[in-house]
Order: sequence, then C-alpha cells, then structure tokens
Amino acid sequence: MTLYFLVKYLHVLGAIVILGTGTGIAFFMLMAHRTHDAEFIARTASVVVIADAIFTLSAVVFQPVSGGVLMMLSATSITERWLLASLALYAIAGLFWVPVVFMQIEMRDLARKASEQHSALPERYFILFRRWFAFGFPGFGATMLILWLMVAKPF
Repeated sequence: MTLYFLVKYLHVLGAIVILGTGTGIAFFMLMAHRTHDAEFIARTASVVVIADAIFTLSAVVFQPVSGGVLMMLSATSITERWLLASLALYAIAGLFWVPVVFMQIEMRDLARKASEQHSALPERYFILFRRWFAFGFPGFGATMLILWLMVAKPF
C-alpha cells in the first residue's frame, strides 16, 4: 500500500465518521426529544455531546490535514473547481455545526435542570431544538455534497 492510498483511506474514513456520527446524533437526539422526558433527553444529550467531542471534532480536524496531504501527494491544485467547491461547503458545514454543538450543550443543561426539578422542559429547550433541527439540514447537506464532489470530481 502506498502512502497516497493509506492517506486516501484515512480521509474517506474521516468522511464516514463525520457522516455516521452526524446521522447517529441526529437520530438519537430526535428520538429522545420525541419522548419529552427531561431525564432521558438529558442522558441522551450528554452522550451526544461526548460523541461530538470525540468523533466528530477529531474527524473535522483531520479532514483538512489529510486532504492537504492528498493534494500534495497527487499534485492536485487548490484551484480545481471541485476542490474549491468542497472547501466552500466545508466552511458552510462548519458554520452550521459549531452553533449546533453549543445548542446541544444548552439543551442538555436545560433537560438536566428540568429533570432535577421534576418540571417540564422550558420553552427555551424547544426553541433550541427547532433551531438545532433546522441547522442540521444545511450542515449535513453540505457534508453530503462534499462527499459527492470528492468521489465524482465533476468539474
């Protein structure tokens, strides 16, 4: 196995981690939310915040590094249109993902407080959840487009 194919494998693996973790987090948060059970939501959101910190963040940091190494090893120019589009979409995904992380932390904290006080979830939680849900579409969509561009290199 050449260095190029090893780095390419790790780069694809990083993309899988980002997409897989994002899908899993969205699914588990949505399922917990549907229960309206503050304790269950708090436990789920706690795990989600940890998963985002361990898996998503490490892959998000690794992707540009491995992508840069791939560019260097393959003599790919930064001016390739598919690559420029991918980088722009990566920035867009980041603009939606970073606030989502803070929303998840606040939703976790609000659910914990409601659970501890044996009270209903506050309206702020529901506002954050709707925003979190809405932010997922452009963030995840951008990531899906990046994967397509990375594989197809259409232009």
